[in-house]
Amino acid sequence: MKKSFTAALLLVLTGCAVYASHQLDLQFGEPQVRERMLSEHNHSAELMEYRRDVKPILDNRCVVCHGCYDAPCQLKLSSFEGIDRGATKAKVYDGKRLLASNVSRLFIDAENTQQWRNKGFYPVLNERLQTPQNNLDGSVMYRLLAMKQHQPLPKVTQLGSEFDFALNRDQQCPKIEELDSFEKDYPLWGMPYGLPGLNSQEFNTVKQWLEQGAAVRERGALGPEYQNKLALWEGFLNGPSNKHKLSARYIYEHLFIAHLYFPDLPAGEFFRLVRSYTPSGEPIRVISTRRPYDDPGVEVFYYRLQRVNSTITAKEHMPYSLDSGRMLRWHQWFIKADYAVNELPSYERKKSANPFISFAQLPVKSRYQFMLEEAAFTINGFIKGPVCRGQIALNVIDDHFWVLFVDPDENLMHKVERFITKESDTLNLPAEKSSQTLSLLNWLAYSKSESEYLKEKESLKKLYFSKGKKLELDFIWDGDGDNDNLALTVFRHFDSATVKKGLLGKQPKTAWLIDYPLLERIHYLLVSGFDVYGNTGHQLLTRLYMDFLRMEGERNFLNLLPSASAKQELEFWYRDEEESVKKYIDSLASGNDNELGIAYKSANPKAELFELLQQRIGGKLLPEDSINRPVTMAAAGSMQHSLQTLAEFNGEAISYLPEVLLIRVGKAGMQGGDELYTLLSNRARSNVLTLLREKSTLIPKEQTVTVINGVVGAYPNTFVHVPEQKMADFVAELKAIDSEQAYRKLLDHYGIRRTSSQFWSYSDWLHHYYKRSEPVASGLLDFNRIENR
Repeated sequence: MKKSFTAALLLVLTGCAVYASHQLDLQFGEPQVRERMLSEHNHSAELMEYRRDVKPILDNRCVVCHGCYDAPCQLKLSSFEGIDRGATKAKVYDGKRLLASNVSRLFIDAENTQQWRNKGFYPVLNERLQTPQNNLDGSVMYRLLAMKQHQPLPKVTQLGSEFDFALNRDQQCPKIEELDSFEKDYPLWGMPYGLPGLNSQEFNTVKQWLEQGAAVRERGALGPEYQNKLALWEGFLNGPSNKHKLSARYIYEHLFIAHLYFPDLPAGEFFRLVRSYTPSGEPIRVISTRRPYDDPGVEVFYYRLQRVNSTITAKEHMPYSLDSGRMLRWHQWFIKADYAVNELPSYERKKSANPFISFAQLPVKSRYQFMLEEAAFTINGFIKGPVCRGQIALNVIDDHFWVLFVDPDENLMHKVERFITKESDTLNLPAEKSSQTLSLLNWLAYSKSESEYLKEKESLKKLYFSKGKKLELDFIWDGDGDNDNLALTVFRHFDSATVKKGLLGKQPKTAWLIDYPLLERIHYLLVSGFDVYGNTGHQLLTRLYMDFLRMEGERNFLNLLPSASAKQELEFWYRDEEESVKKYIDSLASGNDNELGIAYKSANPKAELFELLQQRIGGKLLPEDSINRPVTMAAAGSMQHSLQTLAEFNGEAISYLPEVLLIRVGKAGMQGGDELYTLLSNRARSNVLTLLREKSTLIPKEQTVTVINGVVGAYPNTFVHVPEQKMADFVAELKAIDSEQAYRKLLDHYGIRRTSSQFWSYSDWLHHYYKRSEPVASGLLDFNRIENR
């Protein structure tokens, strides 16, 4: 009976939608894709200028929620092409997906709006008869913005249950023929959703643009200085020799998610490295493949630099500079180096997914130097991109840890090269596999393979240290004296994470020491090989395999400790692990006291090692963390003292705080000179082995916080505004939190909630501050995780 009723209801609803669409067709004509691009000769003063007048409003009020893969209804408003493409009811993030979904990457998987219509995207602009009134009545965008004007947010502190802010909430995604019903059912769901509406001037500007048909002028062409740079770099990447072709393939598979820029040219232009059917000098036609190492399908193709036409959003933004020094180094490593490429590797799936097979002819040291030179970018690849929601990928890591790298010593690299050649098959990744189930058998299969690899790696280590050489601090890369990528800190914020240069925060529980094979496998597992559109099995297997890569990095670090201390650390890191994995965990603390050359003097070797590393790095390349690890406490009553006191907060009460809290410190009489600090909550866990029961591993009493100057993270949860003279009071009140009620009281005093009339002015200040303090690395923040408390 229940199934019959559901089927009948579905038929009725479907019939209503078809009837509504038919009525619109009768009244306004059938929809068709409209040409909205104005010719360069059309300079009508009556028309709104999209890039000057409209785009800034959409960026700062709409793109902050509609800018990444997880934008509601896949409506990406960060470019005109995204607006014209429209929306879809299909989700990118679907934890129940048994089959991989079709890819829908803007600027990649379709060349024009009609192709997006063929892929199921429907318009949010009016595509029926073009009249001023029709352009409003027939526009989903206008109707949703107007809803908020007619029904603003309730004047309450906390929004009620009529709003759903869960990331996995049901999305309505109404088409134009469904808008009347949507307005009746969800009268408060006008846009921006769950946030204050546009002010009257902003609304009227967007309204006028839509009324006029949402026209846009072509973006101005790049000047000759840019054209010359593009020609130079595309010439290098498309060189005729096999060395050029193989190295360009390697570079592309590592930089396909980068926002490339030329630091010696005017700021603001970024480019993507793509494969194109067309050569330099012709319009780019992107070759669309699911993964960068997939077969392009044509024998001849070209590497091109495609201009980024979207607004820069923090979550997707990974800047990477191209300058003359970079080209010289690439030429030295990949072209001038003494090696031969006798035959180019194929794109056969099993081989192309394994970089140790595909790029076996490239010198290992060249590959490692390439990844190491921009190590923060490389690690950011799996920490930050190419996904926008990464709990499955990120619950494999701790909330706060340090990352170091093995030095690319010439003698060691030769041994590693021979070792990788021998072990290339063992180093296979599960990128091409998918499964609908996960079991102990998956774990045991991976653990056996990894154990075999580590056994061989141990033999390599013994060979390297066989002639009296000891494992000392010089085994760790020192940045060659001038590279500030030598030490990194990773902060996890539940389902997103951030990489920062330097050793930040208090000494962490764990650290990773990464060598070349591990760095390459991390990239091909979680960047090149990870498919955000893949099925659940693929994504879970990827996460499962990452367990072993994390443990390998931790094992490398433990090798720097006396074996007894390493064993003690492992027992602490992996408390309450399942009996089935205990044997593998115990094997990570293999004794290597004979090779160890660091003379420890204290009863806490790990803390001593961290101190030695901090001293080794010093303050030349990376500033010391004087807030979280002060050498001396600042004078009482000073701002620095308040921040240092805040950084001492720890324990169970941190559970009441969000992952990322932004603190704007107001300077009296100097509004433009206000400062910003990010308070990060570091959740503590008994282990990070649990795949689906993460909450069960939380240990609230071991939680800590980290305080960082500036913006950290792309997804802030909470805004507060604290006058400088009140900072000590704010810190005291925050450290006294012992309940949800106490936290909300703190927000009553200092918070800028999503219902606040000051929300957008705070947001505008925040983005202006971010741009001013980090002009290249900054981007629009994403407000999909702003809390409702």
